[in-house]
Amino acid sequence: MAVIGYARISTIDQNEARQLVSFKEKGVEKVFLDKLSGKNKERPQLQAMLDYVREGDTLVVTEFSRLARSTTDLLGIVEELTRKNVQIQSLKENIDTSTPQGKFFLTVFGALSELERATILERQREGIEIAKSEGKYKGRQPIRIDVDKFKKECQKWRSKEQTAVVTMRKLGLKKNTFYRKVKELNL
Repeated sequence: MAVIGYARISTIDQNEARQLVSFKEKGVEKVFLDKLSGKNKERPQLQAMLDYVREGDTLVVTEFSRLARSTTDLLGIVEELTRKNVQIQSLKENIDTSTPQGKFFLTVFGALSELERATILERQREGIEIAKSEGKYKGRQPIRIDVDKFKKECQKWRSKEQTAVVTMRKLGLKKNTFYRKVKELNL
């Protein structure tokens, strides 16, 4: 029976130290950490944690919003853990799913987390609309490329002198941008 921790930070500006300190105080033996948004369940360390936990283990999270951002995802994760007979503890909400009251409060907090996320996105959209109306928001600027250099490097790629990965690295472009520009320039 192990005590497992799952931590998540959404952005590179966030720091996981607070979560890790809380885990240490709680006696967590193994930690899984994702550095991704919680809006979907496709997180490598979340999957690894779900595969790792065994019957009788306890999963500790600092707060349920670190585990999932939507009530549906949260309840799905909790259901999967419950099927494996894994107990879940949230330190901030002081909830333990081994009790009926804990299960009830988990549902409530999941709904509140989802509401909080939706409210943040709504405020963001409103702020963007105001900035647009004032001419301050221009949206994402297009990525500028040196067309001659791009064509030259693509020619090397097409003639198999170098791989697409090397070409992208030389041009400083990510995969989606690279292939979109290839298509735009009919290369």
